[in-house]
Amino acid sequence: MSLDVASSLDKRMLIAGEWTDSENRTDVVHPYDGERIGSVPMATDAQVRDAIEAAEAAFDASTLSAYQRYELLEDTADRLEERAEEVAQVITGEQGKPIGEARTEVDRATQTLRLSAEQAKRMFGEYVPMDAQKGFAKDHCFTQREPLGVVAAITPFNFPLNLMVHKVGPALAAGNAVVGKPATNTPLSAILLFECLQEAVEDSPAPDGLVNVVTGSGSTVGDELLAHDAVEAISFTGSTGVGKYLAENSGMKELTLELGGNDPTIVWHDTDVEAAAEEVVGGACSNAGQVCNSVERVIVHESIEDELVDAMVDACRNLTIGDPFDEETDLAAMVDGDQFEDVVEIFEETVEQGATVECGGNYGGDLGEWVFEPTVLSGVTPEMPAAKEETFGPLVPVISVDSFDKAIEEANNTNYGLEAGLFTQDIDRAKRAADAIDAGGVNINTVSGFRADHMPYGGFKDSGVGKEGIKYAVEHFSREKLVGFHQGFTDV
Repeated sequence: MSLDVASSLDKRMLIAGEWTDSENRTDVVHPYDGERIGSVPMATDAQVRDAIEAAEAAFDASTLSAYQRYELLEDTADRLEERAEEVAQVITGEQGKPIGEARTEVDRATQTLRLSAEQAKRMFGEYVPMDAQKGFAKDHCFTQREPLGVVAAITPFNFPLNLMVHKVGPALAAGNAVVGKPATNTPLSAILLFECLQEAVEDSPAPDGLVNVVTGSGSTVGDELLAHDAVEAISFTGSTGVGKYLAENSGMKELTLELGGNDPTIVWHDTDVEAAAEEVVGGACSNAGQVCNSVERVIVHESIEDELVDAMVDACRNLTIGDPFDEETDLAAMVDGDQFEDVVEIFEETVEQGATVECGGNYGGDLGEWVFEPTVLSGVTPEMPAAKEETFGPLVPVISVDSFDKAIEEANNTNYGLEAGLFTQDIDRAKRAADAIDAGGVNINTVSGFRADHMPYGGFKDSGVGKEGIKYAVEHFSREKLVGFHQGFTDV
């Protein structure tokens, strides 16, 4: 491992403007070799409550204008950009993704902050034409948007920086205070973000406590965030099981839940098969497949199945497996043993049920303890685990169909509904897929994994509720108030 950072990676939590430790700490390890790279505190119940109450007090005290919120977020983006290489190395160190992907994540996070800054200026209401109803012609009404209060941001391991920015940026843009809770195995890059945020707070009129970050047990922190009346909104990205628990126990809190996916990409016979294969493999193997909207199922017309499989095999074999700090590496270790073992189990059961391994299928050993080779599986049926379950690994299962009706049916054959992709040159077929596929996004001539940070992003069914994407997140983190001016007395 090569991790070249200027400061210690034994980090603390940020509560009420102070960097705070705890009696117990947990180590952060590099997934590729298991080497310790740092540590963070394990927050107590009382410390989580302190962070929430600090955020509540800061929200009550804050007088930041829209323009000042814009400046705060722009300042944070500048600071993050100055530390870009340091932060990228920390992401690779704690999460294990190749350094090139980590640099891309930092660049995206910086853009997400700047987009959030601009959105702070756009908290628009609207004029309500009261004369549209009989008897109200002399009344004047308009709406205005107001912040909620304290927003809790709970993030997963796979994009530990940018997904935190996707919650914190819009929350601050809307005028809220925040408490961040990063994943326990990848907390360091999020803390670096909060270092940049706190420095920007200190150089602004904002009160301490506007931004807070706590680390440690998900159950400890999550239950305190659920129980505390001062938390008005929770934005969570993670597993469907935890998302449902939050939904069942959140009471009247505003929830944004970005959960799992079993995302299909359809490749039809009227497309450039080789180009589609390259995108499909990239969409399935980026970040070792640990992406919510990665390509989980490839649905192909039977007439081009062999051609597509051969092209995907070539694309997989062109990927370089190795140390994520090596500039040439395309795929490295999965984040931890639990994620790795889940993929191994899904793969082995799918092969036992009759799927054919076209390439790959090796894992662990000389490749690395938690490394799974990019693997193309043909002869996959809808009931097999690699098609039925969210794999969250570099598996590329191929399902053959003989009609577009069956392709649509198979695309919808899941409890999830996050994103979908379709490769075709037929506009009627594309429109039909857009209307018929039950997912939060349908991407034509690219894979399910397409995402720009300002677009609305969020799924249907077990994939969650609400939308991320700056404008849409700001709407979730604010409330709409009607203000009415009615005809008064002429004599005062």
